[in-house]
Amino acid sequence: MNRIFLSKSSYCKYVQCEKILWLNKYKKDSTITENNESVFETGREVGELAKGLFGDYVDVPVNEKITVRIEKTEEFLKNKPNVITEASFIYDKNFCSVDILKNDSDGVEIYEVKSSTKIEDIYLDDASYQYFVLSNLGLNVKKVAIVYINNEYIRNKELDINQLFNIEDITSIVLEKQDEIRDNINIINNYMDEHGKNNEPIKDIGKYCFYPYSCAFWQYCTKDLPTPNVFDISGMQKRSKFKKYYEGKISFEDLEHEKINQKYLEQIDFELNNREPKINKKAINALLSSLRYPLYFIDYESCQYAIPELEGTKPYQQIPFQYSLHIIEEEGAPIEHKEFLAEADDENIIRNFAESMIKDMPEDGSVIVYNKTFESTRNKEIGEMYLDLKYEMDRFNNNIVDLMIPFRNRDYYTKEMKGSYSIKYVLPALYPNDSELDYKSLSLIHKGDEASNAFLTLKDKSLEEQKVIRKALLEYCKLDTLAMVKIWEKFIEVTK
Repeated sequence: MNRIFLSKSSYCKYVQCEKILWLNKYKKDSTITENNESVFETGREVGELAKGLFGDYVDVPVNEKITVRIEKTEEFLKNKPNVITEASFIYDKNFCSVDILKNDSDGVEIYEVKSSTKIEDIYLDDASYQYFVLSNLGLNVKKVAIVYINNEYIRNKELDINQLFNIEDITSIVLEKQDEIRDNINIINNYMDEHGKNNEPIKDIGKYCFYPYSCAFWQYCTKDLPTPNVFDISGMQKRSKFKKYYEGKISFEDLEHEKINQKYLEQIDFELNNREPKINKKAINALLSSLRYPLYFIDYESCQYAIPELEGTKPYQQIPFQYSLHIIEEEGAPIEHKEFLAEADDENIIRNFAESMIKDMPEDGSVIVYNKTFESTRNKEIGEMYLDLKYEMDRFNNNIVDLMIPFRNRDYYTKEMKGSYSIKYVLPALYPNDSELDYKSLSLIHKGDEASNAFLTLKDKSLEEQKVIRKALLEYCKLDTLAMVKIWEKFIEVTK
């Protein structure tokens, strides 16, 4: 049997689904992944910051060849006691780098750094694999711990990394998993030896396609399923979808007489029978009659910093950095547009965001949003952070009207919405083939997570790149509120 080179990330992929290893080797072109630039950058920033938890350290450069990294590690290990970051080891073709290695006179301690706010099972596999490699090389591993984010920490003016990070000893769990690690490594080598390039393994889909991480090969592994299928039912929990799948109820035809939620059956019925739009004029009129001029159509964009950059904020707190606002002062008045987009280095993003919004919405008109939970929660948080702004934030919340409700309640539904009440489905369903309202036609940013990622990485870009990104952010957010205006207009049209 030929043993393969196995990294800790490859080992963790095996733990999720063994076929991922084969697909990664032979079907790499079939991956479909989101742009995770900001996710990777967050992980990198958290890892870099954590390196200082135990004082001075020596760093093994990760951009060097593996042989060089291992040699450098061996050199650093001789100078105990010290702290080595990215210490690299290989045992019987099993390779790992340790985020933080405390190299004491009587042994070593492994610290695995995660940007998460809790310990996931896969982190235990990751750390256990590292222990396996180091202990088999003859190192006395005294302790293994996970370093992760404390999401209750509130930043003061200066960042305190000792409060930002939690450190949890998992040594006993790691020791219990060592036989499992050894057995799994043998299974992996046998598996890859047995399945060559032209011998694709047979593996059915399952919950492991989404846990602990969404698999980039989902579309490849489901390419032979009928379209649409059970996984296209909007709102149904994944475990329920897989239950139906394993029962052989996969296509919409298979599902149309099943005892499932009425909304799921409605989506299936509209798809199979090409139903006419369903419009509850009474419910839509009730929403329209609740509106008071001036009408403020507003949408927020927010981002989350794993390492809180603003005083008074927590890790991963939603930071509103942008809004778009379309205003209709009175019936028949022309539409005005206002907007706010924070500077990437603004230390008062939240307050400046709120003060701009207060200036732009001075009257007690209807504050019209799409999914009020998000905007109203941000308003509440701002009022709690800045007590002098609480009255205005409460005023906005008291005036909020949610345009999403008729779609969520299925008072307005068409086949093209595909069971969803997301504005990204609703808008093209109401205005098909309207290029002005097509998110796909936008230059760079097409959805909320892309906007968030773009802002998070903005400060690391050149001035020219920043200019392009900021323009794209403004275009995207402006379309969100224009979309709400168009939905309001459609409500008026269909209720005449």
